[in-house]
Amino acid sequence: MPELPEVERARRLAERIAVGRTIVRVSCAADPIVFEGVSAARIRRALAGGTVLGAHRRGKHFWLELDRRPWPCFHLGMTGDVRARNEAPISLASSRASEEDIWPPRFTKIRMILDDGGELAMTNKRRLGRIRLKEDPATEPPINALGFDPLLDLPSAIRFAELLTTRSAVIKSLLLDQAFAAGVGNWIADEVLYQAGVDPRRRANTLSLSESKRLRARLKQVIQTAVRANADKSRFPRGWLFHQRWGRNATASVRGRPVEHLTIGGRTTAWVPSIQR
Repeated sequence: MPELPEVERARRLAERIAVGRTIVRVSCAADPIVFEGVSAARIRRALAGGTVLGAHRRGKHFWLELDRRPWPCFHLGMTGDVRARNEAPISLASSRASEEDIWPPRFTKIRMILDDGGELAMTNKRRLGRIRLKEDPATEPPINALGFDPLLDLPSAIRFAELLTTRSAVIKSLLLDQAFAAGVGNWIADEVLYQAGVDPRRRANTLSLSESKRLRARLKQVIQTAVRANADKSRFPRGWLFHQRWGRNATASVRGRPVEHLTIGGRTTAWVPSIQR
């Protein structure tokens, strides 16, 4: 599922391809689920002829700033991606080689053609993503209900500790709560807790000050490292839990320590009991 690093990659791609360009044509799939509360025709009218001034993100949401309103907002859901013409996606593991050069990509929901010939498309295979029109995305639902963004405005160590002391939720569930930490998803939460040495079943308000500081530091480090890698999983550090957390592999281990799996809040959790307390 696209989490903060993947969505930041999408935002940067949109920024590089579209900012300063005018959208000359827009194609939309007939999908009333993905296009939430707005028709494809309305999307086309709002975007065609607009010049892209910026690309912004908060948590797992990103949006394009145009020279007129409303602006298009995107949430990639579980399987969404943003693609540019003549640029292969970073991760090809779920795609057949014969499909890599197909344009527009399969499951395209929106395709924007720019005045320099460039093209951007959002794909969404499972239709769990959303495309919306907003007058001021940062101040409107759902974006205005998000918590801090670990890349944009991570609280100070003291403030982060204070936030934890007021929460009795299980720490893994709290990290996944977008009203608490926008953009953190399942693999990031597992990685951060592993690197911080914190049991994912702990209650947030039971963490000591030193534990909360360590958790914050690892959250910052994991996010920044994944963003620097442009969300390319092959470039993630080899010692990360990430590479061993998938598929409930009973023989998985990290640095010689067994990886175990459990379910917390309905989500599969990978952890290393021998070091997470």
